[in-house]
Amino acid sequence: MIRALYTAAGGMLAQQMNLDNIANNLANASTTGFHSRALQFQDLIYQNTVVPGAASTQQTTLPAGLQVGLGVRPASSEMIQNEGNFNATGNPLDLAIQGQGFFQVTLPTGDLAYTRSGAFHLDQNGNVVDVQGNPLTPNITIPSNALSITVGTDGTVSITLPAQAQAQQVGSIQLATFANPGGLNSIGQNYSQVTTASGDAILGTPGGSDGLGSIQQGNLEESNVNVVTEFVNMILAQRSYEANSRVIHAADQMFQTVNALTQ
Repeated sequence: MIRALYTAAGGMLAQQMNLDNIANNLANASTTGFHSRALQFQDLIYQNTVVPGAASTQQTTLPAGLQVGLGVRPASSEMIQNEGNFNATGNPLDLAIQGQGFFQVTLPTGDLAYTRSGAFHLDQNGNVVDVQGNPLTPNITIPSNALSITVGTDGTVSITLPAQAQAQQVGSIQLATFANPGGLNSIGQNYSQVTTASGDAILGTPGGSDGLGSIQQGNLEESNVNVVTEFVNMILAQRSYEANSRVIHAADQMFQTVNALTQ
């Protein structure tokens, strides 16, 4: 009975974290470039009263043992890599990646961060920066007298200047991909950073032969959170939480019965 109490309590804590994850997904349902996460669970160790395959006689073995599990724990949160819908904004510096890949930005610390959010702007010096003011990497500078900005599907950035009929190339956007994108470390503000699990960034040209996606100018990638799915998961988490609480209640009643025997 004591084991049941701790096992059920562990189940309630696991579902509480599951609900925390669902709440974060729903809170970011409108966050540009956000990719939802799904919590993965893992059963804990087992107490072996009878080990499977143990000898029952000199000639025979037990086909099944007697094992009692000790509960569950959250093991990881998997990032769902499905692409979000595109929202056409018409802003020439709003960029979306159709396919795999991440934009690179340089943080104030000098470290690189990776993001799917392509809401870019120009700073006071004409550099292309994100909403936090961090520059796109490699750096691209747009002259203040540029009449138009064109970003090709291959990341080529071109502008037209006064009294010039032909467009002028001012830079090219590189995308990064990873052997294991799910291993990136999310640090907030739509940023992720490299870890040992993700592997080093693999840089390439958008839409190239290395599997990177293409750039879609004038669009933003919406969050890939499926609100209906998250509400279903929330109901399942709530029911599982309630079921574990009932186990605690049942174990408590059994304790009361045992205590009553001594009275």
